[in-house]
Amino acid sequence: MPNPTASAVHVNRPLTNISIAYMQDAAGFVADRVFPNIPVLKQSDAYFRYDRSDFWRNQYQKRAPSTESAGSGWKIDNTPTYYAHVWSLHKDIDDQIRSNADSPLNMDRDATIWLSQQGMIAREVSWAASYFTTGLWTGIDGSTGDVTGVSSGPTGNQVLQWNDASSNPISDVKAYNDKIHLLNGLRGNKLVLGRQVWTQLSEHPDLIDRIKYTSGNNSPAIVSRQAAAALFEIDEIAIMDGIQVTSAENPAFETSMTTSFIAGKQALLVYAAPQASLLQPSGGYTFSWTGYLPGQGSMGQVISTFRMQQLKSDRVEGEMAYAQKLVAPTCGVFFASIIA
Repeated sequence: MPNPTASAVHVNRPLTNISIAYMQDAAGFVADRVFPNIPVLKQSDAYFRYDRSDFWRNQYQKRAPSTESAGSGWKIDNTPTYYAHVWSLHKDIDDQIRSNADSPLNMDRDATIWLSQQGMIAREVSWAASYFTTGLWTGIDGSTGDVTGVSSGPTGNQVLQWNDASSNPISDVKAYNDKIHLLNGLRGNKLVLGRQVWTQLSEHPDLIDRIKYTSGNNSPAIVSRQAAAALFEIDEIAIMDGIQVTSAENPAFETSMTTSFIAGKQALLVYAAPQASLLQPSGGYTFSWTGYLPGQGSMGQVISTFRMQQLKSDRVEGEMAYAQKLVAPTCGVFFASIIA
């Protein structure tokens, strides 16, 4: 065999411009986009709620000469509170591993990106548990806010599942938005969908039929989020694209794993205030405890690095301190199992 061989003159090494990681796009996570964020200095505190009926009751009265005007007012509830839990995770970088790492590996950078991804997933899972499930909202009649998708024969607060071509998602959303309107004086302005729901909804013949005249030979009828939002008469459609691994960690590399969409086959129609303000309802708020640690972001998050001398390692630690609070349950209607 002729010498030298290829392996004798070149030792395989990592390419400095290539590394393979699987990072989810932050745009597919809704936890920090649906409801307003309120930075707070204290971990827990109270906030006020006004009695909405006192603002909508017609109380003006005719006034006779030389008489006082009619007097009235409103009630305030000062009992609601929030509590911002602290969530954390760290990655230790051992001195031996750092010294032996090849390019393009950058342990500090990788740990920071990894912790950021872990934080997004944790925050999204928490958001889904706080807002995106049954038994939370009351936007139908003040006591219930759950609608269930069924495959046939809907009754009561049931609708045909939106993957069925004979269903009418536009009418469903508008009809239940009327109910939100009657309870809050405002219409739901956001529709939050699980990715699988949007996949089916964007192919629904009713939606395609309504936008087909805007297409041409070189631009086929595509149901965009903006076009669908206009049909539903809302401001925004937010799609929960985030996934998580639900199977236990396996020591072996790239073994089989079980993944799932964080959102599931659900939808939430809700009024979310554009920004936190007085005398303005909102289905939810995120209270971010920014008075906890130096260097925190407005969402209560911080990533710090410090020495763990006893371990001969540097620790990269991520922390988040927040409360995702459902503050006005009448502002939302939740659609469970809205596709098969």
